Amino acid sequence: MKLTINNEQVYLYTNNKEIDPSKPSVMFIHGAGFDHSVWTLFARHFSRHNWNVLAIDLPGHGRSSGATLTSIEAMSEWVVDILNHFKLEQVALVGHSMGSLITLETASKIKARASKVVLIGSIAPMPVSEPILDATANKPGAAHAMLTSFGFSKQNLMGGNPNPGMWMVSDSMRRYEDEIQAALDLDMRACNAYRNGLEAAAEITAPSLMIHGDADRLTPLRATKTLQSTLNEARISVVPGAGHSLMVEDPNHVLDQLKEHLL
Repeated sequence: MKLTINNEQVYLYTNNKEIDPSKPSVMFIHGAGFDHSVWTLFARHFSRHNWNVLAIDLPGHGRSSGATLTSIEAMSEWVVDILNHFKLEQVALVGHSMGSLITLETASKIKARASKVVLIGSIAPMPVSEPILDATANKPGAAHAMLTSFGFSKQNLMGGNPNPGMWMVSDSMRRYEDEIQAALDLDMRACNAYRNGLEAAAEITAPSLMIHGDADRLTPLRATKTLQSTLNEARISVVPGAGHSLMVEDPNHVLDQLKEHLL
C-alpha cells in the first residue's frame, strides 16, 4: 500500500488489504538499513488471522521516499502520523533493533493506544562502536560485511537456515546493498545518539515482550536486564543459538512468541 505523509510517498506492506480500524492492528518496524521485507512471514500470518498489518518502510528506506530521518524521536513522530492517518485507536507495536527503539519511543507517546509491545534484539541505550560508524560513513561494503558477520551467531554464519534454499548471510548482504548508503549510516548514528530509551520504557503501560538470541553479539543478552526491569509486565524469551537476526535465524520461535503475546 502507498500513501502520502508530509508530502512524501510512504510504502507499507498490508498483505494487499485495506486497513479497517475495527480490527486488531499490529505495526512492524524494521531495523537499521533494512525495510518492510524482514517482516513478510509474520505480517502474512497475522493478516490471515484477520488483523490489520502495517509493515512499514521508514523514510528513505525501501519504497518510501523522502530524506532518511536522523533521530529516533523523529522516526517515532512519523510512525504516529501513520497511526493517526488510519485512525487506529489500538495497535500492537513490534520492532527489531533500531525499530525496537522507535517502538519504545512511540509506545511512550501514544500511551494507552499501544495494546502490546514487542522488542526484538533490543537494549537501551544502544551504543554503536566507532569502527562501525566509520565503516557506515566511509566504507559501505565493509560495513555491510561487518554488520552481517556480527548480526548472526557463529553457528548460523555457516548456514543452517530452517527455511530450505535460503542462505542467511547472502540475504542480509543483499538487503543492505539495496538501501541507499546514507540510510544505514544515519540509522546507526540515530541508535547511538538515542538516550531516552529507559525513560520511555518507564512510561509504557502495555504488556511487553522481549525476544533475544543468547548468542547476540550486537546487543548482548547480558545488556538486556536494565530495560527488562524498567518495562511494565515484561517477560523475555531467549532463543538458543541465535544472534541478532532473529527473524531469519529462528523465524518459527519468533512467530510462536508473537502469537502467544499478541493473540
